[in-house]
Amino acid sequence: MTIIPEIESFKADLTAIRHDLHAHPEIGFEETRTAAIVAEALKSYGLDEVHTGLGGTGVVGILKGEGGAGRRIGLRADMDALPMDELTNLPYRSTNPGRFHGCGHDGHTTMLLGAARYLARNRDFTGTVVFVFQPAEEGLGGARAMLADGLFERFPCDEIYGLHNMPDLDIGEVAVFPGKAMAGASFFDIAIKARGSHAAMPHNSKDAIVIAMALAQNLQTIVSRNVEPLKPAVLSITKMNSGSAYNVIPEEASLAGTIRFFHDDVGELVRTRMREIAAGVAQSYDCQIDVDIRDVFTVLENDEAATEALREAAAEIVGTDHVITEPRPTMGSEDFADMLKAVPGSYCWVGHGGTVPLHNPGFILDDEILPIGASLLARIAEKRLAA
Repeated sequence: MTIIPEIESFKADLTAIRHDLHAHPEIGFEETRTAAIVAEALKSYGLDEVHTGLGGTGVVGILKGEGGAGRRIGLRADMDALPMDELTNLPYRSTNPGRFHGCGHDGHTTMLLGAARYLARNRDFTGTVVFVFQPAEEGLGGARAMLADGLFERFPCDEIYGLHNMPDLDIGEVAVFPGKAMAGASFFDIAIKARGSHAAMPHNSKDAIVIAMALAQNLQTIVSRNVEPLKPAVLSITKMNSGSAYNVIPEEASLAGTIRFFHDDVGELVRTRMREIAAGVAQSYDCQIDVDIRDVFTVLENDEAATEALREAAAEIVGTDHVITEPRPTMGSEDFADMLKAVPGSYCWVGHGGTVPLHNPGFILDDEILPIGASLLARIAEKRLAA
């Protein structure tokens, strides 16, 4: 492994930043403290411009090379935490109840700050680096909010790159491949309005719980019986709520969950069938069912040329033998996909120690990943802006 020596030299500073961000997590569109720390750090590094407030709490830094005008390379990190409690015993664990960096975005932010610090001291390139610190990646539409605020109109990029930590990979491994890499996603909420009654007199009811169970079972047939088997899809019901007492049959129930897909036509098919099945169940049980489905994530597709450039940069940092190029599409979703729809680029995964998965209350990010990720981000900018 060949971490950039200068970045390795301030590894302790990066670790301190990451631990501070981890101890003070903020969820989507609430990252005011995080954004202020990012903006102040970028100013202290001597960037040419620092802009705040994009997409609500997003930050953009501009760094111009000594070689003059040229191409513009974007580097992006997400800043938000998850709305969940942390169940670790770390000395720098979350001090904000119900807020936890359980996906490692504190590490991503720190890595991009490390790349900015290094590149600001080593401007022997031609062109401009655009550092994008994005809010609200966790299903709240932070990328779309920045795009709606004119991200690429105000700060044009020829290419853009991003990364994510991955405990499923070994420390020092990088996975990157072209084409469809992460699934598109929709979130849904379904409200059932029926008729309640005394639990001892169910014949007087239109039991919302029974209706919810029937609907849930029917929805689970969509992927197995409507979607072409060679086109992957997932429909997961993740919430079911109803009732408040032992002796009351409730008149309302709700279901919620997510759809994942790699083909837009599959996403549309699943959404259509959900509405049709809900309408059929409503007619069968003589009740009202309202279905709200929201498009949240675009399918993430890596540009072939940009991916090859990112692969080469990764090989220089971790070694060719540690770069995984075999396609490993994941049903997870990432709103960096929306930026890749506007600008060509690529997204990769960087391995680190640990066996606890992302979004788990016991997740711990390995600090050894910080100089690796920072070096990778810096190197791809240097390579793409070489004179």
